[in-house]
Amino acid sequence: MRFLGILLILLSLPIFIWWVRAYPRQRKWAYFAIGILPFTMSWANLDVAFINWATWPGFARGLIVSILDTLAIALILVARAPFRNLPLLGPLTAYMLAVTLSMAFSEQWMSSSFYAFQLLRILLVFVAVASVAGQPGAVRWLAFGLAAGAIFQGVVTIDQRFSGAIQATGTMAHQNILGLMLHFVTLPLLALLLAGERSKVIMLGVLASLIAVALGASRGAAGFIALGIALLFILSMARQMTPHKWKMAGLGALMLAVAAPLAVSSLDERFQAAASAEPAYDERGAFERAASAMWKDHPMGVGANQYVVIANSKGYSQNAGVVWNSSSRAAHVHNIYLLVAAETGWIGLLTLVTLFVWTILRGLAFAFTNRKDPRGDVVLGASVAVFVTALHSFWEWIFVVYNTQYVFAISLGIIAGSIRQARIERLAQARLRSKKAATPPPDIESIRVTRTRPSARA
Repeated sequence: MRFLGILLILLSLPIFIWWVRAYPRQRKWAYFAIGILPFTMSWANLDVAFINWATWPGFARGLIVSILDTLAIALILVARAPFRNLPLLGPLTAYMLAVTLSMAFSEQWMSSSFYAFQLLRILLVFVAVASVAGQPGAVRWLAFGLAAGAIFQGVVTIDQRFSGAIQATGTMAHQNILGLMLHFVTLPLLALLLAGERSKVIMLGVLASLIAVALGASRGAAGFIALGIALLFILSMARQMTPHKWKMAGLGALMLAVAAPLAVSSLDERFQAAASAEPAYDERGAFERAASAMWKDHPMGVGANQYVVIANSKGYSQNAGVVWNSSSRAAHVHNIYLLVAAETGWIGLLTLVTLFVWTILRGLAFAFTNRKDPRGDVVLGASVAVFVTALHSFWEWIFVVYNTQYVFAISLGIIAGSIRQARIERLAQARLRSKKAATPPPDIESIRVTRTRPSARA
């Protein structure tokens, strides 16, 4: 059965290439698919492992290829110079190379290669989105896909809630994964609504996203999405204040009013369940002590995708006071920066921080230097999503999960593609002005003489 799945994934590539070339007007459905697939792909089993280490305790468990990857490759192959002058490509590539370098310091280099290969897939999705982000309507269809994915997860979490789940996970392995993914849905879609988008699908996508976060009962996801919404409204108003945005502020408050009671109820049940259990120790602190000791002993890292194995086999978890049970000893440190530093060393940490910071700065700069450009609104929303994720990651490690990185790549592609397209348009306008300036003006005197000279007939 596995080989049949591999065959289907491989066959999807030439099919996608033929389709997007033969039917350019139907590419909108490819953009829609890019948006929805991160939320439905695992549920529908649309990926396959060429090498499968299912029992590996890391976050990347094989050389996995998905139908989203082949679709991204097809869009790249039909695009014109997709890598040329692409903003943010450098920082993302640098982080990928830092992860690849960590293979040299890994006791299990193949398992480290799994994460490097995963980042290559993320790079492909980023370039594919950036190559189409400047086309009319492309971002809107991407947004439709993201909204449909959020609606699907919202329906699943509601069903799980009615089935008795205290923390609804949707179709993801953990509610925190879904919560972090929805940063990259709620904020860009809300930015589109602020810009004047009136699609009911987009509105329903934002509402479904808020409901899914509320039913997940993740304090971090709920708190940081609320912070992101507040920050987005403030920055959007500062960028360009309009009556429509005030109306959307009221609609946003209404959506929060719908989601807030669900979040309070879910969190209350979660805390009651936790209170009935035995007193908990400071597990986060124990994880951080283990990761810090690992980083201190290995400045170049122990290898990507190696934290759990090294923490247990080399005694770091034991010395840090991590309790001996399967869930605690198989968990990662709840801080992406410490996790990356422990696994990939200083180089990995600096490249990841650079990727976050440079993306946020470029996105905000574009949004505020192009105040009349409607693309600036969605770029602002994507930039705020990256900012909120960077903050949230001080208390979470799940940024390295491929589901999360797919939606991160979509936001990255929207930012980079919009910046590049605006630059191309400015250069084209500059060349047109230069051409007009270089054209000599007509000789007014010769025109006057020609007009006054009597005709041959006369």
